[in-house]
This record gives sequence, C-alpha cells and structure tokens, in this order.
Amino acid sequence: MRFIVMANGKYGDLSFYNQYLTGQETILCADGGANHAYKMGVVPQIIIGDMDSIFPEVKEYFVKRKVTFKKFPRRKDFTDTQLVLTKAAEMGASEIILLGTLGRRLDHTLSNLYGGIEMAQRGIKISHLSPRLAVYLVSKELEIIGQAGDLVSVLSLTEQAHGVTVQGFDYPLDQVVLEQKVPYAISNVLSGNRGMISVDEGILAVFHYFQEGGN
Repeated sequence: MRFIVMANGKYGDLSFYNQYLTGQETILCADGGANHAYKMGVVPQIIIGDMDSIFPEVKEYFVKRKVTFKKFPRRKDFTDTQLVLTKAAEMGASEIILLGTLGRRLDHTLSNLYGGIEMAQRGIKISHLSPRLAVYLVSKELEIIGQAGDLVSVLSLTEQAHGVTVQGFDYPLDQVVLEQKVPYAISNVLSGNRGMISVDEGILAVFHYFQEGGN
C-alpha cells in the first residue's frame, strides 16, 4: 500500500506534487500539513498532531468532510511527522512518500530522515520529495532516473553501510564500505539519464538534486 505523508514544511511549487497524487494512495497529514493539502484540493484520511499549526478554517473544512483527527498533547516525545510515519506503518504501508519534510528547519529535516531508518530496515520504501530535491532511504537498491549532470550524494544513515555499489555515475563505487563518520560520497554526477545504487547491509540516504527542466 502506498501512503503519502504531508508535513508542515517547505513545499515550493504545489503543481509539482500532482504527479504523485493519483487517487490510489492513502494520504495522512501531520498537523499543519493539512494546510497544504487544503491548498492542493486533497482530502486526507487522517490528520495527526497537537493541532497547533492547522488553520482554523482548514480544520473546519476537513471536519465537515468527516476527516479523522487524532490529537496529541503539545508536550510529547515525538514530532507530529514521526507520529504519522508510525501510523502509516501500522496501517500496512509498503511505500511512504513524504512531502514538506525538507528545507525549512535543519533539525526537523534530520529528524524526518532518521525517523524512517527503522521502517527502511523493515523493507518499507521511504522517500522525501520536493521540486528541487528528492531523498531516498535505501536498504537494497535504487534506480536513479534524471539528467546527465544531476548531482547525487550518498550518505550512510547507519554506522556503516557495507557493499555499496554506485553505477552510471562519473565516480563509480564497487562494493565499498561507507561510514557515517566519513561522508565522502558527496556530489557525484549522473553520467546519463539512469544510475544504480545498491547496498548489501545498512541504510543509505541518497540525495538527488534536479536540474532546471528536470523532474
């Protein structure tokens, strides 16, 4: 099952996301992420959080449409986005696409990336999408589709990632070990319109920066 999680971060051009909203996915919002869903004409199944960021008129709109609200206290151990991620996994998600999780606050961005590690280890596909950048959590392999010249960086989110192979890039790697504390696989360049990245053990974060006129 494919889920889309909408957080309350930076979105940019909202029309970019139309390609991912096919009507076949389950949409969950983290608190103020509902404001962006409202702008995009999207009705989520559930809105989760402490409800300190959702606009009153947006809340009223979704209440009238019988959207489920799950309210948590403001003083809590987990962010609203983490709570929504957990809910998506509980509901049987095999793929989770997160929107609005990159770019506004670095601490939240890192938390959003780290929050998907356990799910990626369980085989759930995790990606964070924005108009200029996509970040994928990789537990096995990933095909990158883009344009020659696209920048792609690979980081290990686990202490070590073993058997990392990068093909179709200007700087290929073959069965190397990437360490979290030695992040050297930065700013690689896609040689053509496709590249492959794989890992035998560990979790990678793959950052794909789109060029103008790209994705």
